Amino acid sequence: MRIIFMGTPDFAVPSLKALIENNYEVVCVVTQKDRPKGRGYRVVPPPVKEYALSQGIMVIQPERLSREPETIERIRELNPDLIVTCAFGQILPDSLLAIPRFGTINVHGSLLPKYRGAAPIQWAIINGETRTGITTMLTNSGLDTGDILLTSEIDIPIDMTAGELHDRMSLLGAETLIRTIRKLEEGALKPIPQDHSKATMAPRITRDMGRIDWSAGAHDIHNLIRGLTPWPGAYTFLEETRIRIWRSGIDNSAVETPEKAPPGIITGLDQESMRVSTGEGIIEILEIQAESGKRMPPYQYSLGHDLKTGMMLK
Repeated sequence: MRIIFMGTPDFAVPSLKALIENNYEVVCVVTQKDRPKGRGYRVVPPPVKEYALSQGIMVIQPERLSREPETIERIRELNPDLIVTCAFGQILPDSLLAIPRFGTINVHGSLLPKYRGAAPIQWAIINGETRTGITTMLTNSGLDTGDILLTSEIDIPIDMTAGELHDRMSLLGAETLIRTIRKLEEGALKPIPQDHSKATMAPRITRDMGRIDWSAGAHDIHNLIRGLTPWPGAYTFLEETRIRIWRSGIDNSAVETPEKAPPGIITGLDQESMRVSTGEGIIEILEIQAESGKRMPPYQYSLGHDLKTGMMLK
């Protein structure tokens, strides 16, 4: 079976690797353009491109497929039986979807129809979901609206970050993709239309989402922190210092003062954690990072900085 793989970030690499390790003929990889990255804005290739080149696979990098009929014609000439997409980052035009005889299979990081869009893993955590999964689907011209092929579920522990879930989901996506293709070869796939009335969206994560609103509840803040870790990160201000919060927890045994402290007040600080009042409950802050500093427990930071009980984060 001749396969064209379309993907861009780290999440997609295990799926591409699984195709190769299972002896499928990947004739080409289509990925996004090289982009500037990091403080120095050095132009770097996408992870999928790096892996594809390491395997001697041809790489195509269109700016926008919907505006490049010559690229679509180039793909047509490769005569693929199947196109596989995984976090590619572009909506595919109908002219491309019409090419492979077995259609196009997408690996998506949620249990569709929930969390359609660019950031399903982050939004599942931000919204406090305790379970999510991978869906393989037949791609159509909509945004994650195609018929469902297979699903694989996974639990989300209360302390798991988006980065940790991402890594587990990428491997689960690869496993689910291979199961899907094998069933396709056996003629055993039974596509199931999505219930569009149950659809929810997972829009792209932006940097400005990270500032913590301490008037929210402790559980909501905890979910925001872990849902935005490692990127873009949740943060707050201690006077004029921007503090990045890497890890937090919920202490259900925490007892608030008789007169409830205003949101954002540091109500306790010891070697275990820093406790902060919120709009509902108290959250434990376990690891922080000041601007240009290292990640460390709040107590360690307090040894060299003005950080103590009674101060306000805002």
